[in-house]
Amino acid sequence: MPVAPIRSLVVDDFAPWRHAVRSLLKGHLEFQIVGEAADGLEAVQKAEELHPDVILLDIGLPGLNGIEAAKRIHQLVPDTTILFLTLSNDASLVQAALDSIAKGYVLKVDAGSELWSAIEAVLQGKRYVSSSLVLADRFQGSVSQILLN
Repeated sequence: MPVAPIRSLVVDDFAPWRHAVRSLLKGHLEFQIVGEAADGLEAVQKAEELHPDVILLDIGLPGLNGIEAAKRIHQLVPDTTILFLTLSNDASLVQAALDSIAKGYVLKVDAGSELWSAIEAVLQGKRYVSSSLVLADRFQGSVSQILLN
């Protein structure tokens, strides 16, 4: 019996990046992008409408930032898993993002090598943080606290 595809919503205000994410994931037949959004308010609306399994969510969005959008999405569709896919490597922002209900945090620079692994991990209920953040933390000390929570 065929397995239902993993339904995803990609949220980023930069259309070429949304296209790049589609390209990164097109080889995974079990993955289906069911929608895209360009700002936080549209993300909330599309999440409620589409009920995706996972949302790949940028933080720096116009209208409503990704962290606030994640909180609203969780209230409306609590079974949807949120994975931040963003540029910022600021430890306090990573902490705020993971405190907002998100299960994972992937830096865009790591997406090519880590995005699929991150999606698999968060859908299994595990927490995922980009390896670049974990490696940088060995010298600075804050991401490991996030991983322990």
